[in-house]
Amino acid sequence: MKKKDPTIEKVKAELLDSFDEELELELDDERVGDDGAIEPGSAERKRYFKELFRLQRELVKLQDWVVHEKLKVVVIFEGRDAAGKGGVIKRITQRLNPRVCRVAALPAPNERERTQWYFQRYAAHLPAGGEIVLFDRSWYNRAGVERVMGFCTEDEVEEFFRSCPEFERMLVRSGIKLVKYWFSITDEEQNFRFSMRIRDPLKQWKLSPMDLESRRRWEAYTKAKEAMLERTHIPEAPWWVVEADDKKRARLNCISHLLAQFPYKEVERTDIVLPERVHNPDYIRGPVPDDMYVPDLYDET
Repeated sequence: MKKKDPTIEKVKAELLDSFDEELELELDDERVGDDGAIEPGSAERKRYFKELFRLQRELVKLQDWVVHEKLKVVVIFEGRDAAGKGGVIKRITQRLNPRVCRVAALPAPNERERTQWYFQRYAAHLPAGGEIVLFDRSWYNRAGVERVMGFCTEDEVEEFFRSCPEFERMLVRSGIKLVKYWFSITDEEQNFRFSMRIRDPLKQWKLSPMDLESRRRWEAYTKAKEAMLERTHIPEAPWWVVEADDKKRARLNCISHLLAQFPYKEVERTDIVLPERVHNPDYIRGPVPDDMYVPDLYDET
């Protein structure tokens, strides 16, 4: 029997994961059963889907509980480029109400924002009661990319390290539940994921010049990360490290851990009754001009 090339198998797994991203949008629990509805695929993939959907059902319960209790939740996702932050955020939000759970992914600050108190533009995205905000990168940009790329001075970094713990303690005292995740990947895994993105025209947009430069400065990012974790790991808002070389395991582990941070309970829902539609005998539907219709280019499937 011919021995499998581990590199080829890893590339296949990466491509399969991209396929799964789209498949997850279409599948529901009832379709992942013993009939093999998600084939082609392995038993491992099947177990992954079943557990993912189970966790997503729990996320819906958490969402309802947050709304019912008028809680304020902030979850921070940090990590190197291509560490998988976006993937887990996508799985968390996939089946939640975007009015309750939203993502804050801020661009680089503009000229006005550069003159503000550093935390000011982030504070504008904090949740009100009954809301969950997921920060896809956060105020920790100052301790990471800004420091490594020279976008701030060392004095500004030092001021950040003095202010950040106090800022987060203030958030916690105000009633915000703050959870912080660092997604950890190896040098070899980031190199592999960047190489896959370069070869995939649907994912090349994910690679910015800053991402490429970050690859060159791997060691500088490591030193910055170590300082950040050491100086901002506080009892009120500790860091949690997610081992993320295996994307699927990282997603499941992170979501499971996030759920465990809350003593949520299932909120009872009132029965929904669909009302009878009102029929008016004098109502006549007006015609729609043919040129307003979207062209029907595809046969029925």
